[in-house]
Amino acid sequence: MAADNRKRLSPPSPDNYFGNSLHSLRATATTGRLLDCSIGWAAWRLHQAVVNHDDKVIKEFMDSRLKSPFVYTASRFFDASCIQIGGLPRFNIYGNTFGLGKGLAVRSGYANKFDGKVTVYPGRKSGGSMDMEICQLPENMEAFESDEEFIGVVTC
Repeated sequence: MAADNRKRLSPPSPDNYFGNSLHSLRATATTGRLLDCSIGWAAWRLHQAVVNHDDKVIKEFMDSRLKSPFVYTASRFFDASCIQIGGLPRFNIYGNTFGLGKGLAVRSGYANKFDGKVTVYPGRKSGGSMDMEICQLPENMEAFESDEEFIGVVTC
């Protein structure tokens, strides 16, 4: 997952900070373990990755980058067997009407699309809903949509 570092830093970045400060988080498991456990277990693993991502971890990473700099490329961090999840819930994404009324859906645009990319937005419906943009090859999307456990916890 792409994690926003701004509020995790000590002191936190100011609210009007315009730049990005992102960090890639991951939770790993074998296919067998995922099949043996529930989707809730997988969500808990992701939750743990987020909770443990703090000022100390961010600063250790930045210190390592200063000692060994590199140019960021998505392929360096994500492989074909990964799902990359990102989004930014702090913006009222449906609040911009541009005089045309409330949008029907939000899309992230053409750039940075790859198999396994998921973007999550605050939902169009109020009350804590989420909208997801899922980029998958057709055969992978078909398998995803056929997963009864997943479909059992989401609504379209």
